[in-house]
Amino acid sequence: MRNFWKLMLLSVFVLVLAACTDDSEVEPEGGAEGESSSSGGGEMVLAFPSDAVSMDPHGSNDVPSEQVRDTMYEGLVTQDENLEIVPVLASEWEQTSDTTWEFTLQEGVTFHDGSEFNAEVVEANFDRLLDTATASPRSFLLEMVTEVNVIDDYTVELVTEFPFSPLLNNLTHGAGKMISKDLIDEDYQNAIDEAGLDMTLEEYYELREEGGDEYEEAANAIGGAIGTVVEQNPVGTNYLQFESRNPGENTELTAYEDYWNGAPTIDAATFKVVSETGSRLAELETGDSDFIAQVESSNIERVESNEDVTLERTDSMSIDYIGFHTQKEPFDDPRVRRAITHAFDKEAVLSGVYNDSGRPAVGPLAPGILGHSEDLESPAYDMDRARELLAEAGHEDGFDINLMVNDDNPERVDMAVWLQESLAELNINVNIEQVEWGAYLEMTGNGEHDMFILGWSNSTGDPDNGISPLFHSDMVGAPGNRSFFENDELDALLDEGKRESDQEAREQIYQDAQQLLVDEAPAIFVRHSENLNAYNNNVEGIEIDTYNIFDLRNVNIND
Repeated sequence: MRNFWKLMLLSVFVLVLAACTDDSEVEPEGGAEGESSSSGGGEMVLAFPSDAVSMDPHGSNDVPSEQVRDTMYEGLVTQDENLEIVPVLASEWEQTSDTTWEFTLQEGVTFHDGSEFNAEVVEANFDRLLDTATASPRSFLLEMVTEVNVIDDYTVELVTEFPFSPLLNNLTHGAGKMISKDLIDEDYQNAIDEAGLDMTLEEYYELREEGGDEYEEAANAIGGAIGTVVEQNPVGTNYLQFESRNPGENTELTAYEDYWNGAPTIDAATFKVVSETGSRLAELETGDSDFIAQVESSNIERVESNEDVTLERTDSMSIDYIGFHTQKEPFDDPRVRRAITHAFDKEAVLSGVYNDSGRPAVGPLAPGILGHSEDLESPAYDMDRARELLAEAGHEDGFDINLMVNDDNPERVDMAVWLQESLAELNINVNIEQVEWGAYLEMTGNGEHDMFILGWSNSTGDPDNGISPLFHSDMVGAPGNRSFFENDELDALLDEGKRESDQEAREQIYQDAQQLLVDEAPAIFVRHSENLNAYNNNVEGIEIDTYNIFDLRNVNIND
């Protein structure tokens, strides 16, 4: 939906409008009374290398899931192409104190199940996201919200535990998207029934409000079943609604004709899993798929030479990195981590593996994000220095390690092989373990690795989300810190950064944080990637944003 709002704002003002970050009076064209556009845009088939892990916006924190969920769910706000905050389900907002925000909600919005969107729905979604029973890996994005106060049907107040500068940015994340309250209630009731608890839904909600041991006991009892109903029949307010799903194969969605801002042009979309890049390319070339995601850089020339398809290249805010499990030997010694960083020939990998696609990275923050610094220096490729550091750490004879990668990303596998060959020169034997995507997330979240290769999309565009999930000690494991890195100095910087309202002060804080990460080397920062997607030329109206999220609302597929 991000790019949808770009189009809406452009049509209203005929120029790019930068919305205020503290008090927006911008309304999307049409609002709740938006005129329906004509349908009949066709059924679109999109091929992806990885399946969505979860249909629940409070579920898994991965891009493949969000690419599907974004078409079904909406949040209070989103971002335009300049990363400015613009309205969605909230028509306007105001920061009334350092810790209090008031949101006015769109009226006349209905969910796919026909239920109404209002302030009580917002409250129910926050309660569910932050519930111990839900155990959401995305809760960290909004866990600072301590109160959700329903002022009236279409006004809601959010109160944070402390001044939190990235709040609006975090609300644009998938964690802030709204599920039908009726579905939430059904999901909880099912979990209570499955657990065999002798309590009503209302009694559980009352326990949750009170907190305490009895609540924790009940939450633990129902936790295993929370999300079951949402996964089976997800219900949001966006332009596509859930039709069916075959995990590992496809997810089918259809147009929601009663969409509050006008019926979409597209009739239906099928998100199909096609793991191998060659097979995805063949699908595109034969017309079996209208769109394919993650065109490997080695295939850029092949796609660009095909006059019947379009290669869409967009710079991203993401970071590709190689992580160390910093609590396991030998990577509990920063000298070993720095040694391997020196043994990684970044320029050769960017050229040989990524075909010069993307931009080399020094730290986790991409250009354009507050805190990015051109003065930050990456450790140089230097095998002699690597040997010196290993000798200092007592590992001059080398060691054996396990490097884990997801098996549906050939470029990561190639990078793993590149590193394997380089480290062999240091008597370090690298076993490359290729794992299916869902299992890969689970295993690395549990710490079942020595090293791993992964990316982080920074899907809020704020420096806090670019660093904290990956390296703050509160985020160890599945929430994002798969390096299991714990550093008090870094924690203090990150805690200060999210509370600081002065932008210049914030910038310095995140520059200092990145310098610490370069020095401590919990990860090798490889590149800020480039999103490479392709579609047939008979597809019109698709929009792709910097987060690699797709807006299909205005798609037309011409015969």
